[in-house]
Amino acid sequence: MSNNSTLVLDFEKNIVEIEAKIESLKLLAQDEDVDIVKEVGRLQHKLERQIRSSYSNLSPWQKSQVARHPDRPHCLDYVNALVEDFTPLCGDRLFADDEAMIGGIGRFKNISVVVLGQEKGHDLESRVKYNFGMAKPEGYRKAQRLMDLADKFNLPVISFVDTAGAYPGVEAEARGQAEAIASSIEKCLNVRAPMVSVVIGEGGSGGAIAIAVANRVLMLEHSIYSVISPEGCASILWRSADKVKEATEALKLTAQDLKSFGVIDEIIPEPVGGAHRDPHKMIESVGDAILRNLKDLLPLSGEELKKQRSEKFLAMGRALPGSRS
Repeated sequence: MSNNSTLVLDFEKNIVEIEAKIESLKLLAQDEDVDIVKEVGRLQHKLERQIRSSYSNLSPWQKSQVARHPDRPHCLDYVNALVEDFTPLCGDRLFADDEAMIGGIGRFKNISVVVLGQEKGHDLESRVKYNFGMAKPEGYRKAQRLMDLADKFNLPVISFVDTAGAYPGVEAEARGQAEAIASSIEKCLNVRAPMVSVVIGEGGSGGAIAIAVANRVLMLEHSIYSVISPEGCASILWRSADKVKEATEALKLTAQDLKSFGVIDEIIPEPVGGAHRDPHKMIESVGDAILRNLKDLLPLSGEELKKQRSEKFLAMGRALPGSRS
């Protein structure tokens, strides 16, 4: 269980030190006739215990760091691994194609589906290409177009949520960012096909919920989902970046918090040490969870699915303190 990431999180320093010792011993064994099996075994056992200890009680801020880890599997990783014959469908038929919003059709476990999701990219070049996963109005209008397609042909919709939020630039606001997000939420509520959404990393504000108003909302164990980023919350409430940890606590953005509030339906466990340590196992677990939930939804009629989805999200509003019954 090794960590090949270039990013070392602050609470992972002990883990990285042990990994470095293991690598040093392996290099030593290559140069000299040294029996390292016993010592490597001891260090591997120590490493596993350290990883379990570090990840067993993460704070909300530490979970936010894990959720943003660049080596976590991203939308296209899931699509490429889980969806056969994926065919991207580009453009919103109004302005342009938004590469931050992935969309297309394919076969998931022999079920024809429509797939949506935000792609962040893995390196600087791809992050610029995908605009760091922050969609513009044309991205949300593309999502609406594909949901109409799903509705017309009764295709289940699978969405992978991973964005810090919708793109806040002037050009996006000029082209109707707020309207595009609101219309996308409305479209989600009106689709008469099964919808399953998975928060695989960050679920930031309206940019996330625009494709996450689903019959079943799932979250990875160390993902986050909130109305604003911790940094944004700290800058507004405390006017200080130093308060980001307090903001993260106050936002109640972890999967565990949101499951207790009834905002999400299921938490998908991550491999020990986070999804970035074993992406293949994480993708397999997500595929199993999506299939299990789709099987529950497929027997329902379009009207039942639409009603279930509407009642689910209306109930959240009724449960809020001070809300009207």
